Amino acid sequence: MDGLEALRNKYLGQIEAATDEAALENVRIAALGKKGEISLQMRELGKMSPEERQVAGPALNALKADLNDALAGQKQRLSDTALENRLAGEWADVSLSPRPAHQGTLHPISKVTEEVMAIFAELGFGVAEGPQIENDWYNFDSLNIPPEHPSRQEMDTFYMSLPEGANRPPHVLRTHTSPVQVRHLEAHGAPCRIIAPGRVYRADYDQTHTPMFHQVEGLAIDTDISMANLKWTLEEFCRVFFEIDDIELRFRASHFPFTEPSAEVDIRCSWEGGQLKIGEGDDWLEILGSGMVHPQVLTNAGIDPKVYQGFAFGMGIDRITMLKYGIPDLRAFFDSDLRWLRHYGFSALTGA
Repeated sequence: MDGLEALRNKYLGQIEAATDEAALENVRIAALGKKGEISLQMRELGKMSPEERQVAGPALNALKADLNDALAGQKQRLSDTALENRLAGEWADVSLSPRPAHQGTLHPISKVTEEVMAIFAELGFGVAEGPQIENDWYNFDSLNIPPEHPSRQEMDTFYMSLPEGANRPPHVLRTHTSPVQVRHLEAHGAPCRIIAPGRVYRADYDQTHTPMFHQVEGLAIDTDISMANLKWTLEEFCRVFFEIDDIELRFRASHFPFTEPSAEVDIRCSWEGGQLKIGEGDDWLEILGSGMVHPQVLTNAGIDPKVYQGFAFGMGIDRITMLKYGIPDLRAFFDSDLRWLRHYGFSALTGA
């Protein structure tokens, strides 16, 4: 045991004398490495008699534990000393003004999407989501869109290529978020009040159309919902969104396969001096489509149309963003630069 005590004193002294982590590591290897003195003595335990091992084993383990504790303690002290020396040698002038930190901001589409969701949340609508790649059933058939409808032609819809040998209609990039409504009704049933915001795709490109754009559709299903509820909901939304108390909407009879009756919705506006002003003047501007959900759509979603009825509506988020901020060309949303964002109050470098 005198030999172990000598080893203890030897290595504890070397640990205490180590002035950096490299020196400390050398001490650890010499004592506890694979070929270290204490490691070699641990290997000798197998050659000892049971009585000798019973004495030497605990003593060697205790020595090993003491050295490990000493190594950890000295490493921490060296780290603390290095930090103190660094702090003593470095300084910061806290009286200096900080460097300006540029802060980004939301894109107009993202900002308006969040605003739309917040307004409808106040009106009691939840948010539902669905896949952007849809099958024929959800995108067309479940919504009462017949096979001969123009929207099902390749000139209007992006069709996905079929895998070789597949025996099904090709999938499509969804042309509206209406499939989300059917999926939600199948999964959760009625009654329900939801909006479905998201990206949609159509083969079109000009000043007011892009191949990918954003849409929000609404759905309210219950036992006693009427067109009056639809009118009030849309008026409340437009009043808050456009920040105009005396908003005026006009409902024009129209036709959509998934609603009956159907209505286009116009908003009163003025083009005086070539500038669009919402809520005043004698002109009207179409902003969305709406109607009472067709009984066949309810049936396709597993809802009994003799018990439940409701309304649906859909509007382009890009379009109402253009109207609110006076943006004339829809394509600018996708090929704009910082100058465009700054012009409409969305500077990505000022956080406006």
